[in-house]
Amino acid sequence: MTAFLYLAALLVSTGCMALLDHRFRLVLWRAPRAGMITVALGIVFFLAWDLAAIASEHYAAGQSAGMTGIMLAPELPLEEIIFITFLCYLTLVLRGLFVLALGRTGHDGATPAAGSTVPDAGQRSPRPASGREVGP
Repeated sequence: MTAFLYLAALLVSTGCMALLDHRFRLVLWRAPRAGMITVALGIVFFLAWDLAAIASEHYAAGQSAGMTGIMLAPELPLEEIIFITFLCYLTLVLRGLFVLALGRTGHDGATPAAGSTVPDAGQRSPRPASGREVGP
């Protein structure tokens, strides 16, 4: 049972980030192709980094009761690939949240005025009763 705790924690955390991403349309629900390409490039980069560290004997897989013990290559546990994916996706989601927060405060750092119509990321500005679009 405990052999899958770390993997489960990584998967649950990634799932929670996906829900946050979906709610605010930050990465994969805003630009799916660009988001997937960016995550994939990050995975390739960090996997190459890990493989270079393994080849130069600077890195060795640890042993823990919370890990599955499934090795994808010598000294490369399954959890490492999931962690790299989590790390890349987390970085993009945090960037999206940062951009969203800046957009809501305006580019000058001031908070929007009461009644402001700053839209959520990826959504259109609200329309008043007259049908005309309201926006900055």
